[in-house]
Amino acid sequence: MRWMRERGLAGELVAEFAGTMILILFGCGVVAQVIGAGLGGHDSIAWAWGFGVMFGVYVAGRISGGHLNPAVSVALAMFSGFEWRKVLPYSLAQTAGAFVGALLVRWNYDTILQAVDPRHTTKTQIVFSTLPGNGTLPVDPVGAFRDQVIGTAILLFLILAVTDTFNLAPKANLMPFVVGLIVVAIGMAWGAAAGYAINPARDFGPRLASFLTGYGGAFVDQTGYPYFWVPIVAPILGGIMGAALYRVAIGRFLPAPQREPGRVEVEP
Repeated sequence: MRWMRERGLAGELVAEFAGTMILILFGCGVVAQVIGAGLGGHDSIAWAWGFGVMFGVYVAGRISGGHLNPAVSVALAMFSGFEWRKVLPYSLAQTAGAFVGALLVRWNYDTILQAVDPRHTTKTQIVFSTLPGNGTLPVDPVGAFRDQVIGTAILLFLILAVTDTFNLAPKANLMPFVVGLIVVAIGMAWGAAAGYAINPARDFGPRLASFLTGYGGAFVDQTGYPYFWVPIVAPILGGIMGAALYRVAIGRFLPAPQREPGRVEVEP
């Protein structure tokens, strides 16, 4: 359809939806495989989430910029000229894509998850959404909030670094690959305290999908605390902080940028 090929807002939202759905298909899919079937471990989870980000950005990057994350959209609106009027539509499209991707994972792995966790507890809830201490370690919501702020600040600091054409930005179409590696590194170094959601859509969309498909406790943590807001608020704050730090510490010493505002450019 012609409207889907045009670089208007409708096409951008479709791209953000599709890219975020791809992210979740790989991300939640690998956790379902590890938790439900015992195939793989922490490293496979970190790599698959990184691959999910990479493929999602390759899908959406040319059309929408490949944000796939409301924290990215907000930070780019504040510091890179991305249009504020697009932030809410982008965020809704990203969350919807994550929701649909999680429903597909839930449907595909239903029998396996039912076998290992028939009561739909936090043991398999973690397939879809994050918990403090990954549901087992002694991390409280305050510690998880701090972790998400720091992790997302790292993410946005590095995203701005590798997409700044006046810095050492990757050439040709390697940028999505490098962004995927950033997510792998964050998962390997910052995954224990709160599951490195670092993305409100990635957490809330699958959380809602799991709630609607039998996980009655999806919006609380293992202690009963209403935890769902932490992976929403903390990443947005962390993303703003990371982007601001890049602009103050690095960006202001580089030549004035001339790239298209608010877009993660993928050169042909």
